[in-house]
Amino acid sequence: MAKEKVTIQDIADALGISRNTASKALNDSGNIPEETRNRVIRKAIELKYKQFAYVESEQILSKTPGNIALLTENLPNTSHFGSLLISGLEKRISAEGYNLSIHIVREVDQDGLTLPNNFDVSKVDGIICIELFNLEYTRLITELGIPTIFIDCAANICYPDFHADLLLMENEHSIYQLTKKLIDSGCKSIGFAGDYNHCKSFNERWIGYHRAMLESGLQVDLSHCITDDDKLFFSKPGWMKERVSALETFPSAYVCANDFIAVELIRAFKSREVTVPQDIVVCGFDNAPESRIIEPPLTTVHIYSNEMGIKAAEMLLSRIDNPEQPYQISHIVTTPIMRESTPGILPDKLTLVSQ
Repeated sequence: MAKEKVTIQDIADALGISRNTASKALNDSGNIPEETRNRVIRKAIELKYKQFAYVESEQILSKTPGNIALLTENLPNTSHFGSLLISGLEKRISAEGYNLSIHIVREVDQDGLTLPNNFDVSKVDGIICIELFNLEYTRLITELGIPTIFIDCAANICYPDFHADLLLMENEHSIYQLTKKLIDSGCKSIGFAGDYNHCKSFNERWIGYHRAMLESGLQVDLSHCITDDDKLFFSKPGWMKERVSALETFPSAYVCANDFIAVELIRAFKSREVTVPQDIVVCGFDNAPESRIIEPPLTTVHIYSNEMGIKAAEMLLSRIDNPEQPYQISHIVTTPIMRESTPGILPDKLTLVSQ
């Protein structure tokens, strides 16, 4: 009597492992050690299991992993959300057999429109760009002809001419909601702090703030807005204090483009004996660690960084598999978090993450 077809259970029994482990190894899914995967594949070839019936073991086990290149202006751990994002990203692409290489794009590279020295185009299957906001440099990358996704991008990107996928955190609606809540709580003069031309995310936050003011019939007073070049916020200690000292009058509240700016603004006000939240209220964006330790704790917007990394990997892998599909512009939801820097705005159903 002829032997029945080989099953996954036969392979599992032969190796003394569970059927589930054998299945994951054969399908290259789940967190299976490479040694276990190789043992399962060798046994599948030996037993002539399905697609491995006419394959030599060397053909499967010598597969060269692909390479995803991450291009960034800053090391991931210097970004407010970078390390968590990279973690989610790396786990997802490694599960598909890709390695992640990180390449720092220096200012001299961007000025000269040159790629990093350790970046070899011939050895790259896909590119992920984080915090690269130079429009001309963006064009240089997209013209390489390699599947590419940007996580945030230049503020002045024109989507029809942007030949790459784009992933953003949701910016406009969360800032719109925060601004509306400030207005509803009694704030009638609200300023914005942050360079809205710095990147797409800052620009969308500026738009959300503007929309809330417009719909409420309030004028945006530019004399209350601190929208200088983003580099100045980092240029020297005390710059924000000097900028606040130059203000002739203060609004009743500030909406800030990120938590770093909000924290510096709170400190600058304290130096002028203007107390937050008694004299002025402040909110930020990012839910950075600083937002929880500053006094008072900062109302902010939570970014789901790990999930953004996973989504970016999935979008890029899809582009590698199907290069001709239409480009995608996607947003990952964000969640406002109400804290003591904005009294009168009580926590509600929007506060869904740990404070």
